[in-house]
Amino acid sequence: VGTGFGNYNPIRDPKHFNLVDPPKRNTVNVPVNGWAAIRFVADNPGVWMFHCHLDVHITWGLAMCFVVENGPDYGSSLQRPPRDLPRCSEIDQQLILPNVDSGTTS
Repeated sequence: VGTGFGNYNPIRDPKHFNLVDPPKRNTVNVPVNGWAAIRFVADNPGVWMFHCHLDVHITWGLAMCFVVENGPDYGSSLQRPPRDLPRCSEIDQQLILPNVDSGTTS
């Protein structure tokens, strides 16, 4: 809904936001030494990573996560896993891992 140079000013900058017909995009350009304000509907529960287009930038701290909590109805909520879903420890015990030394399975 808006971008700017320098530090974001919560008093001055929102006055220039486009809240009438903002572009609908899945990417946004952030000016060098600037900021961007985005708006989105958070109706898909879970933890969603928001990051720069370059993976190396993630290690520099240019990423964050949005935590979207459950909504009011079934379609907008994470469901509990089924009771018969095996736990990770059960799956680990069932795996047959190759024995690197002998070339056989154990």
